[in-house]
Amino acid sequence: MIKDTRARIVDAAMELFWLKGYNSTSIADILSRSQVNSGSLYHFFPGKQDVLLAVLDAYRDGIGEALLKPAWAGIDDPLERVFALLRLYRGLIIDTECEYGCPIGSLALELHEADPIVRTKLAENFTGWVNAVKACLDSAASRFAPGTDTQALAEFVLTVMEGAVMQARTYRDVAFFDRAIAQLAAHFDNLKVKETVV
Repeated sequence: MIKDTRARIVDAAMELFWLKGYNSTSIADILSRSQVNSGSLYHFFPGKQDVLLAVLDAYRDGIGEALLKPAWAGIDDPLERVFALLRLYRGLIIDTECEYGCPIGSLALELHEADPIVRTKLAENFTGWVNAVKACLDSAASRFAPGTDTQALAEFVLTVMEGAVMQARTYRDVAFFDRAIAQLAAHFDNLKVKETVV
């Protein structure tokens, strides 16, 4: 029961921070959405920032189940997995009529002057995402030209995704996302080992 109450608070805060932003979400909003009383909330979380830290932990720890597992179901090719992950975001953009914004990216933009502990948690989320993509790139390293920096490339994939999501949301047009991903795919092709014609 204790775990369920805490989880309800975190789930409610996750949804509210995504819908309204951190600063526009009040403790009263979280209580109303989670249907718990203030005593229960403060038992687990002394303040709103503590709720935020738990939300960021939940995103970080849930990347496998929430993002990677559904995106990669039935896909074995490591490079195809990278683009399957990006297609998952495209689906979210379409499903929300271009209102979707990456939860971590949105929080990072909103909390640009965040406390060090919050910045650390945000960075952990980005790092987890980058590491998952880097593992795919490392598995396909032989297909890239020697010296290809898979860490930098994985970070670039994150940069493209975040920017593409932000533009699609701003313009309310998924074509901005599609063009960015097409450019990323072309960049991948340029980095691949060229076949020698005999």
